[in-house]
Amino acid sequence: MDFVLVHGTTQSPAGWDRVAKLLTAAGHRAIAVDLLTPVELPIEGYAQHAREQYDGGRPVVVAHSGSGVLLPAIAEALDARAMVWVAAYIPDFDGGRSLRDEAPAVLEPDWIGVDPTADPAKASEFLFHDCDPETERLALTSLRLFSPAVLAAHPAGAAPEIPSTVIVPTRDRTLRPEWMRRAARDRLGVTAIEIDSGHCPHVSRPAELAGILTHRA
Repeated sequence: MDFVLVHGTTQSPAGWDRVAKLLTAAGHRAIAVDLLTPVELPIEGYAQHAREQYDGGRPVVVAHSGSGVLLPAIAEALDARAMVWVAAYIPDFDGGRSLRDEAPAVLEPDWIGVDPTADPAKASEFLFHDCDPETERLALTSLRLFSPAVLAAHPAGAAPEIPSTVIVPTRDRTLRPEWMRRAARDRLGVTAIEIDSGHCPHVSRPAELAGILTHRA
C-alpha cells in the first residue's frame, strides 16, 4: 500500500521520517510530500503540487494538524482510497465555515498566536512535550512554518466520498481533543481512534501510529 504523508503547519516533511521508515519496513511505500512553495497557492494548487510529487495510484493520504484543510482536495487529486486525519482540523463541510471562523472552538487558548518555529521552548511545550529528550532534539530540527493564508480562510466545500480515519491525541495542547472527537462523529460519521500522545504522535509514538495506519486505513 502507498501512503502519502502531508506535513502540518509547523514541521517540514522530515517530521514524518520515523513513521515513513516503519511503513517501509512493513512492506509499504511512504511518500512525504512537501507543500511549501515560493508563492502561495489556492487549495487546488496545493493539491496539484502534491500530485506532482507522487507517481502511484490510489494511496492512503495522511494529513497532520492544519493541513486537514487541504486533505480532501489532495485526496481527490490523488484518487485516494482513504483519508487519515492525525490531530487534524476537519473542515465544516455542511456549514462552510473556515478554520479562522472556528478557531476559538478548535484551538487550545494558550496555543493561539504561538509560533513554535521562533521559540524552541514553545515548541517543546505545545508540540513535543511527550517526547523523550533525544526524540525532542530531533523533532526540533524539523520545525518549519507552513501557514499560507488559504489554510485559515478557505471555506469548506462538500465532503469527499472517501473513507476517513480520525486519530485524536488525548494529550494534545494545540487542538482540543474533545473538538476533534465531535468533528469526527458529526462531520465524517466516524468514531475517532485515540492515541495517548501530544499533538505530534508521528514523532512521539511512531510505531503506534504506523500500526494504526496499516490496520485501519
